[in-house]
Amino acid sequence: MIRRHPVEILLWIALATLPLWLGPLGGYTALGTKILIYGIAALALNLVLGFTGGLSFGHAAYFGLGAYGAGMTLKYLVPSTPLAIVVGTLAGGLAATLLGPLVMRRRGIYFAMITIAIGQLFYFIAVRWNNVTGGEDGLAGFRRQPLHFGSFVFDVQNEIKYYYLVLFCFVIAVVIMRVLLASPLGHTWVAIRENRRRALFLGLRTDLYVWAAFAISGTITALAGTLNAMLFNFTSPQDLHWILSGNFVIMIVMGGMRKFWGPLVGVTIFVVAQDYLSSLTDNWMSLIGLLFVLIVLLFPKGILGLIAPRRREVSTPRAPGIQQADAVLEEDGSPLRDSTKSLREATK
Repeated sequence: MIRRHPVEILLWIALATLPLWLGPLGGYTALGTKILIYGIAALALNLVLGFTGGLSFGHAAYFGLGAYGAGMTLKYLVPSTPLAIVVGTLAGGLAATLLGPLVMRRRGIYFAMITIAIGQLFYFIAVRWNNVTGGEDGLAGFRRQPLHFGSFVFDVQNEIKYYYLVLFCFVIAVVIMRVLLASPLGHTWVAIRENRRRALFLGLRTDLYVWAAFAISGTITALAGTLNAMLFNFTSPQDLHWILSGNFVIMIVMGGMRKFWGPLVGVTIFVVAQDYLSSLTDNWMSLIGLLFVLIVLLFPKGILGLIAPRRREVSTPRAPGIQQADAVLEEDGSPLRDSTKSLREATK
């Protein structure tokens, strides 16, 4: 196990010891916390983008709903950090689950446009509902609270201790996504990404599987939103805006959307570059855009897609169901023969 995944083991060691070595390198703990939070959101969005094949520009809606859910819980209900995380995660997850049927039958640009519309709907609600959300000024006046375990108190108001709380949530999110992608559900998502029409021909309800990916992804993204709100003890409508969704997509593409850890690599590059360049110039977004263009041109599969070792292709026998489907589609007179043949050639 150690020989097979040495890089991943080094990654976990680096994350566990980050507060010790980030400071001497010129960083600060809150920067590492932000990378983990955005990493959770990007990894979650990649379930839809990289593994199911749906381009969503509205995932900031669930990120922002999680943030507002946590902030309102702390400010208006009970000053409890665990309750704020649960309420915010459920708020964003419920929204993604209920709105999933609006997007699950759409593909390509139509999928992306509907997700943008949904995200902007929540954005304008947050802007206009001044009495509750604070409007354009954002929601403030709340603060993350210490965790009590009997007589033991874990004071997450301390930046280092809050980092480890976020790392704990990051581990939970990664384990959930790893288990899902290794399950038949995860393999079905990849099959839909590779050839949706063939999956339909084999009898799979692809719309329901896309709905499941969208709901799970939105829920985990909402978890990231709750942690982000408590990191800054503040949230605003910008956490719901489609620009943040676009940033998540940029992070995923930069790191490599076909690799599990690709989004985290992209998040690290984006957040560190943003933090450094914004201290040098007000036009840091232009430099980020130039960096993104260079990475896309030079590394079309993303950073991790380039440096990851290529696996040796092994010819495996097709399952009986797929063999039968191919035989039917190759028969003369089959209305799906030509389109399916071209799809097979495109995915080779």
